[in-house]
Amino acid sequence: MTGGPLAGVRVVDLTHALAGPYTTMLLADLGADVVKVEPPGGDMARLAGPIPPGSDPVAYGGYFQSVNRGKRSVVLDLKTAEGAATLRTLAADADVLVENFTAGVMERLGLSYESLSETNPKLVYATVRGFGDERSGRSPYLHWPAFDLVVQAMAGIMGITGTEDGQPIKVGPGVGDIFPGTMLALGITSALYEARGSGRGQFVDVAMYDAILALCERIVYQHSYTGAVPGPQGNRHPLLSPFDIVPAADGWIALAAPNDGRWRRLCELIDRRDLRDDPGLATNELRVARRDDVYAALAGWTSVHTKAEVLDLLGGQVPVGAVRDVAEIVADPHVAARDMLVELEHPGTGKRFQVAGQPLKFSRTPARPTRRAPLLDEHGDSMRAEFGLAHAPGPTAEPNTSM
Repeated sequence: MTGGPLAGVRVVDLTHALAGPYTTMLLADLGADVVKVEPPGGDMARLAGPIPPGSDPVAYGGYFQSVNRGKRSVVLDLKTAEGAATLRTLAADADVLVENFTAGVMERLGLSYESLSETNPKLVYATVRGFGDERSGRSPYLHWPAFDLVVQAMAGIMGITGTEDGQPIKVGPGVGDIFPGTMLALGITSALYEARGSGRGQFVDVAMYDAILALCERIVYQHSYTGAVPGPQGNRHPLLSPFDIVPAADGWIALAAPNDGRWRRLCELIDRRDLRDDPGLATNELRVARRDDVYAALAGWTSVHTKAEVLDLLGGQVPVGAVRDVAEIVADPHVAARDMLVELEHPGTGKRFQVAGQPLKFSRTPARPTRRAPLLDEHGDSMRAEFGLAHAPGPTAEPNTSM
């Protein structure tokens, strides 16, 4: 079988936690050879659970497995001359280097982009940090540490998430890490494409703050065009109606039919031709102005039907879906048909556990994760032999890896 679309691309991965490893996980899924360079103590995420009973004591938990699958691990102590020299050798033969250290760490180690690119002009050097790198614009928060929660708060998500009269609420998934990581993967592949013609790499920088602001693009144009400051509106949309989460007899239903034709079809399906023919509800703009009436009418119908009944009637006719938990999701035939659950072995347990699959689908170069995450330094001997490092470094305190 043909390898993934990035087969033949070598990535030196210095990242830890979530944003950076998510970037390099995407590249590994796409076929790149990702060499995860870890400090003697390993990536801090190795210790995060859930850790199954019987797990190899030097293995990892589900968190690490999910975003480090398909990579090779080698331990280097970058604070030593030998470790830094080996990293420089790795980078000299690489297509990409990715790091998410605090701004200035690589410079203090003598491993800056400028230094490494002198040896390897085609190197794509990529970073993801809370507030970016000064090469792209010096943020006043440059040296502030950042996590998903902080970035969701600062860049707009929490300002528009929650009930109208309630406290701010974070989005459940770690989008403050995952979306910037995804954006960086796009930046890396774009730089690789450009380098095919120019023969030169470049510095690629994503700030978590910037990525989440881009994700919240709606609030920017709303504020610019109208002067408004959008706030939380629960599950409603400020510009579309109906666009709601409505109750069912056994749960909740997401229902969106703002298009006027879809609205009329919805009214017919639920036998509410009075709503269809009401001139005060004929357009999306009018329905937005009467959103409470629209919600009450729809909720009155959905609340006396089960989720299955609603989906049987409306599915394929108007945009509709049940609010599901993960147990329902893993049983969904769509998920199986699209290979969105991948089973990987977990060292020491004799068992396989599921992680989320790869949503990118290719007709000729499939990108399907098949290899588990590596043990710490699992590939160290072969890598050290290849690059001339005689032995693994002993345990020491790991370098500053805060973002």
